[in-house]
Amino acid sequence: MLPSIKDLSYADLRQWLAERQQPAFRAKQIQDWLFKKHAVDFNDMANLPLALRQSLAEHFRAFTLTPLKTQEATDETIKWLSQLGDGETIETVLIRAPERDTVCISSQVGCAVRCIFCASGKQGLVRNLSSAEILDQVILASRAVGRLVNNVVVMGMGEPLHNLDAVHRAIRVFNHPRGLNISTRRITVSTSGLVPGLERLAHLEPRPWLAVSLNATTDEARSALMPVNRAWNLARLREALDGWPLAEREKLTLEYVLMDGVNDTPEDAARLAAWMGELRRTHNLNLIRMNAHAGSPFREPDEARVAAFVAVLKAQGCFVTLRKSRGRDVQGACGQLLKEGRL
Repeated sequence: MLPSIKDLSYADLRQWLAERQQPAFRAKQIQDWLFKKHAVDFNDMANLPLALRQSLAEHFRAFTLTPLKTQEATDETIKWLSQLGDGETIETVLIRAPERDTVCISSQVGCAVRCIFCASGKQGLVRNLSSAEILDQVILASRAVGRLVNNVVVMGMGEPLHNLDAVHRAIRVFNHPRGLNISTRRITVSTSGLVPGLERLAHLEPRPWLAVSLNATTDEARSALMPVNRAWNLARLREALDGWPLAEREKLTLEYVLMDGVNDTPEDAARLAAWMGELRRTHNLNLIRMNAHAGSPFREPDEARVAAFVAVLKAQGCFVTLRKSRGRDVQGACGQLLKEGRL
C-alpha cells in the first residue's frame, strides 16, 4: 500500500521534489491542490507537468478514503462509511446548519475505551488512524458541500487521546495557513477523560478546544458506564481540568449523555453542578439525550425527566445547552458510529 502524500511535511515534500530535480515551488502547488482545492487525484493537478503527476501517483496516494456508502438523514445530516487502504472501515458525519457545517471525524477504527452506552466501544479497538486518514475525512466533507467546512469535531469513532500523535499532526495541518487554515476555536477534541493525554494536549501548540465526556456524578456510576474512570476518577479528572491553561475567551465543554433511570435524576443534576463548581458559570455543559442503537439496554429519558434535570442545573447557575441529536435515522448521532457492519 502506497503512503499518503499528506503524511509528508512541507520540508519533506520539497526534499522529495529536489531529489527529482523539481523546483521548490512545486511543493506549494501540490499542497494548494490538496488543502485549498481538495483534490483527491494527482491527475487533477493541472498545473503540474504530466511526468511529475505520474511520478507522484507511483509513489503516493492523494486520498486515503474510498466511500462505500453515503446516507442522508431527514435533517440533512450526511454519514459516510469509508474504506481505508487496508480494508478497514470508519464512519464520518457531516452536520449541516445555516451558520456552519460541522464534520465529526473518527480518530481510530473502533475504540478501546469501551463505554458501555456507545456502539463504537462495543467493537473494541482495531487500530489507530494515520494523520492523513484523519485529514481526509475533512476533505471528504468539504468536497460534499463544495467549500471548506468551518467546524471540526474529533468526536467520531475512537478515543482521540489514545492516538494523540496522529491527531495532533492532523490538527497542525487543519490550522496551518498552508493547510486548511481553520482556527483552533473551530477545532474541538473530545475525550472520555484520559487524563495523561489531556495533560499532554494542554501543552501542545496549536491547541484545539477541549470537550470531556462525563456522563455520571459518582465514581461508582461512572466506572460502571466508562471503565476509564477506574484509572482516572472524577477527582483526578477535575484536577486535570483545573490545570488546563485557558486562552482568552476559551471555554471548556462538558458532555453528559442522559440515560433513562441511570444518570438523569434531580440528585444527579445537583451533584453535577457541585462537581463543576465555578466551571458551571463560565463554561459549556452540553446535555445529549441517549441515542439508542441495536444491542444497547439504554434509552433516552422522557421530556419531563429531562426538563427536571435541566431546571436543577439552571437553578445552580450552570450554562447548560440541551443538544438536539442529528442524523439519528441513519445511525449517525453521538454514540452510534460503527465500522462496517451493524451491532
